[in-house]
Amino acid sequence: MIDGGEIQTEKTISSVNPADPGQVIGKTASATPAEGDQAVTAARRAWRNWREVPPEERAALLFRTAARLRKDRFNLAALQVLEVGKNRAEADADVCEAIDFLLYYGSEMLRLASPRRLARYPGELNHYHYLPRGVGVVIAPWNFPLAITTGMTAAGIVAGNCVLLKHSSNAPVTAARLVEAFHASGLPGGVLQFLPGPGKELGNHLVSHPGIDFIAFTGSREVGLSIIRRAGTTHTGQRNVKAVIAEMGGKNAVIVDESADLDEAVRGVMVSAFGYQGQKCSACSRVIVIRKILDRFCRRLVEAAKDLRTGPPREPGYELGPVIDPAAREKILHYIEIGKKEGEILFLGTAPSDGFYVPPAIFGKIGPNHRLFRDEIFGPVLSVIEADDFESALQLANDSEYALTGGLYSRSPVNIDRVRREFHVGNLYINRGITGARVGRQPFGGGRMSGIGSKAGGPDYLRQFMIPRTICENTLRRGFAPPED
Repeated sequence: MIDGGEIQTEKTISSVNPADPGQVIGKTASATPAEGDQAVTAARRAWRNWREVPPEERAALLFRTAARLRKDRFNLAALQVLEVGKNRAEADADVCEAIDFLLYYGSEMLRLASPRRLARYPGELNHYHYLPRGVGVVIAPWNFPLAITTGMTAAGIVAGNCVLLKHSSNAPVTAARLVEAFHASGLPGGVLQFLPGPGKELGNHLVSHPGIDFIAFTGSREVGLSIIRRAGTTHTGQRNVKAVIAEMGGKNAVIVDESADLDEAVRGVMVSAFGYQGQKCSACSRVIVIRKILDRFCRRLVEAAKDLRTGPPREPGYELGPVIDPAAREKILHYIEIGKKEGEILFLGTAPSDGFYVPPAIFGKIGPNHRLFRDEIFGPVLSVIEADDFESALQLANDSEYALTGGLYSRSPVNIDRVRREFHVGNLYINRGITGARVGRQPFGGGRMSGIGSKAGGPDYLRQFMIPRTICENTLRRGFAPPED
């Protein structure tokens, strides 16, 4: 979709059901760098008008789009069940989060729209306000195909920018439905260009394009760091230093101390580790347990895991569905084999042979030098790590190149206070699961290799898509030139 018109390409992308790969969910065009160049040109042309649209009108467009998504809530959720293998509850939550992003960012734009007067100094008038950055690329993931895509796209648009949406090839149909909703709500054609296509060819071209002013990305660390490097290279004709907002994953830990309510701890770890097959950047992949309660915790954890059922997500009786594609399946199975060599199998579930399924796995006796301790796996693989005491548990939890989410189960005020100060993650959860951040309540994002930029769904997020501007006027004018009329 370029400049409001549909473009057909020679190559296409077929989106298949990961639970039933023979079922094609839909097809989209597959854009090339040539279409990318056309989209940048159209976006820069459209930006001349869009940046002048009052913020109140841009926010109203987001509110109208939210109403459309709400009206189509269950169809959009059903699409995710089929296209990316989410179960019904996870799919519905993703649609609801997309609606929340639209409402929240629209309201935030209204808050930031009015110029702010600074330092009331006699004879001088100072105002602080924001201008849109220009034209940006949104590179969106498949694991939250509507919510994260909506959040990054809506933030760029409501801030007065034009956006090129380069979505994951694993979920192009869901992304297309979002683009349709924006346009049906009155968004001018050139403001949002839809460019499904291969990441290495099209994505790299757009990131390097001199006409791009910012990149918003959610995905793997490898791709994120590559984007940051490419964006840092200045090309002929480029007028802005490119801003990069990147969320790049995690290797998240939950600490369980000897005072914890083990019923709550087991429940929270299970949901955090195996929700959506562990395919969340916030998922728990390491649970660090104090030695004194390790055996009791593991017994309960394994008994809970025995109740997990893996099967078609369209059927409500299954907690786990397929992973996204064959490459993900092979990678996760490879790590399960690594885990068998590095540690001890505490639990290995079963999975259907058809579709892209993997069995959920829990490993014990995993240490800091093991790959299961350090590597982001992005699948239903959980490592149990033994700690001598709370001091060593905290050290193990912080021993990671990532710093996205983390958690603690404890009834000790001393330990709770200590993790608040010393557990260095972007989102810390105490006595609850570490997934399921809510817009405006738990703004989401981390540091270290987990990403750069402010938190999605938080009060600073929109500012990244704008440039602050200061205007200072001397009001003690000597002389006054009246209008000629």
